[in-house]
Amino acid sequence: MRDVLFAAADIWMIAIGSICGVKFIRGHHNYLIGLEWIIMAVSGTNFLIYGVTKSGTDSPMYHIAFFLDAFSRSIGFTLILVLGLLVVTHGYKPTTRVEVGAFAVAAILGLLLSEFAEEIGTPGKVFFLITALATSGFLCYFAWRLWEIGERAHAGWVAAATALNVVVASIYDFWRIPGDDANHTLFYTLALFTWGLAMLVIYRAYAAFAAHDKRVDAGLDPAAASPVQGAEIL
Repeated sequence: MRDVLFAAADIWMIAIGSICGVKFIRGHHNYLIGLEWIIMAVSGTNFLIYGVTKSGTDSPMYHIAFFLDAFSRSIGFTLILVLGLLVVTHGYKPTTRVEVGAFAVAAILGLLLSEFAEEIGTPGKVFFLITALATSGFLCYFAWRLWEIGERAHAGWVAAATALNVVVASIYDFWRIPGDDANHTLFYTLALFTWGLAMLVIYRAYAAFAAHDKRVDAGLDPAAASPVQGAEIL
């Protein structure tokens, strides 16, 4: 039963990352968040195959999983996400150099943190926690901005997903869920579900914020337009 729940949570995250990632790129031309969502989906796919095939630590998929995990936890689902959200909160327009540079730094840092995880030890784990908490702080600000423009349902969902993400980040390297097995199946089921939920919630909130910005730029009364315009589920 645990394996079924794990697979379901992983497939959920893969689907959300793939669909919303493409929509970020095609619908909003936001390559920062779009590519990171797709990378998360690729990571989930690799993790699913690794789990189903029950490959060992000598498998290439094991090392790929560690690298992609470090990629997203260090810069991808943190700094890159924040830069992508600044597009709607502050009208930020990242240059191609910034976009390429952000992913390059994430790749280098991800490689270092995954290949030398044992040597780095606790400081590396603390770094992941700090970046997660800092990003959660920005997501709380994002939720507040959504509340301010009248998107209160989206604000609530972002706050809830952020709270779950804080729980996952806090226990990731520091605490084992009681009754969990050696493969941390319960934890990863919770984590994969949370990440999938966060990606979906952020996409829908971003779409709603972008629609609001367009109405403002067009000189329309934001309150007179539908608050769910441009915020389809998928």
